[in-house]
Amino acid sequence: MSIPLFDVNSQEPLFDPEQRRTLAEAALRSITTSTARARGDDFLRILVKDLAIALDVQYVIAGRLIRMDDGSEGIRTLALWGGDGYRPNVEYSLQHTPCQNVTCQSMCFHGSDIQRRFPHDTLLVDMHAESYVGMPLIDTDGKTLGILSAIDTRPIDENKRLLALLLLSIFSARSAAELQHQERTLQLEEIVRQRTESLLMVQANLIEQEQMAALGSLVAGVSHEVNTPIGVALTAASSMGSYADQLVQLLGGAKVSRAELIDIAAVLKDAAALIERNLARAADLIGNFKQLAVDQVSEYVADLALHDYVHGLVSAHSPELRKAALGVELDIAPDCHVRLAAGKLSQILSNLLMNSARHGYPHGGPGRITIRARIEANAGAVDAGAGAAAVPWLLLEFSDDGIGLAPAVREHMFEPFFTTKRGQGGSGLGMHIVYTIVQQLGGQVSAVDGTPGCHIHIRLPLA
Repeated sequence: MSIPLFDVNSQEPLFDPEQRRTLAEAALRSITTSTARARGDDFLRILVKDLAIALDVQYVIAGRLIRMDDGSEGIRTLALWGGDGYRPNVEYSLQHTPCQNVTCQSMCFHGSDIQRRFPHDTLLVDMHAESYVGMPLIDTDGKTLGILSAIDTRPIDENKRLLALLLLSIFSARSAAELQHQERTLQLEEIVRQRTESLLMVQANLIEQEQMAALGSLVAGVSHEVNTPIGVALTAASSMGSYADQLVQLLGGAKVSRAELIDIAAVLKDAAALIERNLARAADLIGNFKQLAVDQVSEYVADLALHDYVHGLVSAHSPELRKAALGVELDIAPDCHVRLAAGKLSQILSNLLMNSARHGYPHGGPGRITIRARIEANAGAVDAGAGAAAVPWLLLEFSDDGIGLAPAVREHMFEPFFTTKRGQGGSGLGMHIVYTIVQQLGGQVSAVDGTPGCHIHIRLPLA
């Protein structure tokens, strides 16, 4: 409860100077205690109320200096006490107001007739103001941040002016510190936001580069792999030319042996079959790689015959897998059909295959990778709760019989830039790409503690 320092009607002091000093100290201690643990806007709200009570004035305003739409300076109130409660915060221009001098870092005091002195200040009219005391809020860099002002509907005499200036001077410094802290917090948050966005952009670019690099490494392997059947086909084609020359010579001779013609025809037939098989092998390799490349840059959702699709994808990786002496076994029903983003699925499996080839067998193969898949029709009902419509899920199990995952590796393997091949060409993005794509598709991925080898379980919702 406040103790008034002045007679409400006459504005005459009720106490002698010693008593006024004692009450001023009491008011200072009271406000200091009530605001000690408050911060930011909470501090300002407590402060304006306690100042209004201590000074026995109708209004106390704490406001921040802003730039108005027309370019002029203005105030946005952060806390406004008005007689019997808090008032809604407002914005107003400083033109033609007593606060205009406050922003120039000078104290402002008008003991009476404030409306007559500033007839264009509509806020004073709305408040029925008679007197005004204002103090600028100046930060440690000497910049004006806002104002702290006391306004009353009665005149303010010299005694109350001294008390008001004392309290406003003390608490304007604390208020300025709070505003400066808010500004620096906002600046820091903006810096963090900008840097976070930059890091996310860099990470996205690195992930894209990693995906392109993976395709690039496949190009070299596929090129080498395609050279073999094409070389065989070229050799067979050259042999066919020689046999064709022999056939022409026989036909141009005086006598033609039926047996010789049959032999040459058989050789030509075998060579043609050899050419056909090897060109078909080359075409198959190129087709698989082409489909893989197209899929990985596309988000098109398609109906997939899963066994054939995964088989083609594994074939596209056969050069790398053969180099690592790894075989792949598919445990997928021939009639398993799913509707998925083919490119996303191919990126997941590509990264898993390459992860096994590069990390699962540090001393080389032989090794075996197993890819299992099945559709679980009721998985969605478990996740969505009773009464929810069942959503079919594709359950993928990828495993190898390599060295497996240490607990520390299993814990961090899906984090970006985590790799056990630091300095040996590992980017630490392969498994993070798997995790990111699975999350984008609304699924879940986890590394299972399996011995021996690495075991990855993936669940993907099917549209």
